[in-house]
Amino acid sequence: MAAIRIAVIGMGKIARDQHLPSIASNADFDLVASVSPRDPGVDGIANFTSLDALLAEGPAIDAIALCTPPQVRYELASMALARRVHVFLEKPPGATLAEVDALEHQAAETGTTLFAGWHSRFAAGVAPAKAWLADKRIERVSIVWREDVRVWHPGQAWIWEPGGLGVFDPGINALSIATEILPQPFFLTSATLSTPANRAAPIAADLAFRTAAGAPMTMDLDWRQTGPQSWDIVVETDAGTLSLAKGGAVLTLPSGTVHNDDEEYPGLYTRFAALVRDGRSDVDTTPFTLVADAFLRGTRNSVEAFDD
Repeated sequence: MAAIRIAVIGMGKIARDQHLPSIASNADFDLVASVSPRDPGVDGIANFTSLDALLAEGPAIDAIALCTPPQVRYELASMALARRVHVFLEKPPGATLAEVDALEHQAAETGTTLFAGWHSRFAAGVAPAKAWLADKRIERVSIVWREDVRVWHPGQAWIWEPGGLGVFDPGINALSIATEILPQPFFLTSATLSTPANRAAPIAADLAFRTAAGAPMTMDLDWRQTGPQSWDIVVETDAGTLSLAKGGAVLTLPSGTVHNDDEEYPGLYTRFAALVRDGRSDVDTTPFTLVADAFLRGTRNSVEAFDD
């Protein structure tokens, strides 16, 4: 079976750290081009300054991985789908829910694959956590997602702009895990968003949720944590406590702890290849909806200016 000819659009940190190595290690894909107005691209691979130029002048492609800031994803994804090019959307899948919904409809109309990738769902501990929780009564959930923005998003001004999500850019990873592993849906009940005086997006947030069965949930997000980083989910159940640490890589059950290797992005590309081969799409906007709810319902606090 022929390899899927793929181009990476947006050659920033996440593309170089995760997408390029995952593509290189997956025999289902052949990297044939990249698009970046400023980055020179990969040695030996054609690089273009725009997707327009790639589609008009470049090598034939079957798929693109969109690694641009979310504020510009809709136009690029729509352009590709119109040419019947399959699209992998880095998270978050867009700047608004409405545009992602429009892309899903366009993909269906053109018979093209659209994949909204939630990399944290492919962390090693997530699938076994979901299986263990399936028949448990959830009593309480606590999420703590604290990291240093200067380490993980250096110089990324777009992330502080409207549509960039601020601290919810990492926080949505936690929500993607929680919506995957919990056996019932949950809903926002309150939120406090702390936004620096010189920024448009929050640097911290405290949220409360409740599951459909009534169990309370809390979520603590903060981009100002230095030193050791915290990416932890704790679920108290009628059969004991489950915890996921290090973003889902380390799973602890009453029976013990398991720590497996990071396979998040390789897992995403295995999934994307299967979707393309099968002619299907996978667009789950549930984590994005919960973030939107926080912006809709949350209280806004202005905090001291922050420069990175």
